[in-house]
Amino acid sequence: MVVLRTTHKLRGLLPITGDHGASSDGALGDWYVNRFVVDRRPLLIIMSELSLFSVIMPAREVRSLPQRLASIVAGRLRGIGIDERFVEAEAAAMTPVIIGGTKDRSVLGSLIEFCRLAELSLPINGWDETSLPEIETFLQGTPCRCGGRSENTIFPADKTRRLLEERWAADAGRVAGAARLTSVP
Repeated sequence: MVVLRTTHKLRGLLPITGDHGASSDGALGDWYVNRFVVDRRPLLIIMSELSLFSVIMPAREVRSLPQRLASIVAGRLRGIGIDERFVEAEAAAMTPVIIGGTKDRSVLGSLIEFCRLAELSLPINGWDETSLPEIETFLQGTPCRCGGRSENTIFPADKTRRLLEERWAADAGRVAGAARLTSVP
């Protein structure tokens, strides 16, 4: 189960279905989603609560986002070279989707800052959907929460890899071990 946390801009399209203190089962935690506009074209940014890993996509078919969330995230994780076992485990943990309101102001601040960075990075009247992966790559390497100690700084892609390995490596090892035990003649 995963909680998709919507900003006020999207409540009309993604009304809250439940939350009640629920937390996501996946390694990347809850996901936050916001809508922003660049050159009069609406975009969505979806951000992991724990790693700040972000996806930017056109704001089409927003109502179906909960059904598509796991496959969208899985595709982006594959794009940065995450082990397929971890991608599959994380995608499986992202079903079903519960829609809740935002709760972490720090994540919300990072979400808004990434919207601004995307707006500033996309050339005026000179971008299309093929430009979005480049912006995502830029955001994955952007240091976050730099105001404190250096070990608390988050680089989204690195933090994503670490969280997925910590959460799913033991499970992948158990599954592989069980498969070896059952295949012995």
